[in-house]
Formats: sequence, C-alpha cells, structure tokens
Amino acid sequence: MSHSASSGSIRSELLEEVKLYKNAREREKYDNMAELYAVINTLQCLEKAYIKDAVPPKEYTSACSKLLVQYKAAFKQVQGDEFATVEAFMRQYKLDCPAAYERIKEGRPITIKDDKGNTSKCIADTVSLFITIMDKLRLEIRATDELQPDLRELLETMNRLSTLPSDFEGKDKVLQWLTTLSSMKASDELTDEQARQMIFDLETVYNAFNRLLASS
Repeated sequence: MSHSASSGSIRSELLEEVKLYKNAREREKYDNMAELYAVINTLQCLEKAYIKDAVPPKEYTSACSKLLVQYKAAFKQVQGDEFATVEAFMRQYKLDCPAAYERIKEGRPITIKDDKGNTSKCIADTVSLFITIMDKLRLEIRATDELQPDLRELLETMNRLSTLPSDFEGKDKVLQWLTTLSSMKASDELTDEQARQMIFDLETVYNAFNRLLASS
C-alpha cells in the first residue's frame, strides 16, 4: 500500500461520524435521555427566574405546569433498571438542579398551594356560581332550596382557591348569606328587600374577586 493511500484511509476514518448508538433502539434511548435532561434544566432556569421576579406569576404557573407534564412523559421513557428514580438520573449526569427537583417532588408550581393544580377550574367555577346566583335572584327566584346549594358551593370553591387571600372579606359576606339561608326552611323565600341586598353584596364581592385576579 502506498503512503498516500494509507494517509487517505486514515483521513476518512478520522472524518467518520462517531455514533452514540448502534441501532434505532439505542438512538431512541439517548434521545429520551437528552429530552429529560433538557426538561429538568429548563425547569431549574424557570424556578430561578421566578425567584428573581423575572417571570410574572401567571406566566410562571402556565410554563411550570407544562414542563411538569413534559417531565412526567420524558421520565416514563427513561425509567427502568438503570434509572429507577429521577435522583439516580440527576446523579449520573451531574445535574445540579435543586429547585427543579423540589418542583418535581411537589408535582405542582410553587404558586399553587392547596387546590391540587386546578386553579383555572376553580376560578371558572367561582365566576360561574356568582353569575348563576345573581341571575336567579334577578329572575325573582327567592326560595331557600333554590339558592342555598349554589351559595354553599360558591363558598367551598372560593376556599379551595389558593390564590385568594385567607382574609378576603368576600368570603365573610358569602358566609353571612349562607348562614341566613341555613336558618330558614327549604320552602321559605327571601323578601324583595333581602334579595336586593344579596344581589348588591354579591356584585360587590364579585367585583373585588375580579380585581384580585387582575392584579395577581
């Protein structure tokens, strides 16, 4: 073999792409691990940005919720004998992401405390109940058994909503009306004056509720 031919073969070997995988299954394995690695890293960056007030709460909550869904899907593809837990994966690849790990353990954004991640549903339900009760009163539906169930559900939904301050005065107003209705018989009806006052109180609470949502 000539020197030039030998050099050419060496050069072509040097230029050959080094592959991490030998087949499609191995390629998929490395792709899945790369995705999990990226999701955990992104989650860490998001947590740090939120702590520094660089991301508004609403945007943070949405992005974090999405990343946690992506994490669950990505880890499911990687989980097995080699990586029984996400800690094992993070140790293996030296992922120093304590904030992301905390989020993964809790399974929800830091902004969501006690409503099991259903903030949007709680808000929608609260708005719907306010409107339903006020509409009934405007349609001159006054009977206790027509109003009390909705009012009780409204208070329970507001209590589940972690974004609502515990001292939100609107809760007291709703509770006062619930107490009033509870002291009446099922067939009893509110007077016109009571109905008018209840509409006024609920509208006041509803407007305060919307202002809080807008400022959060």
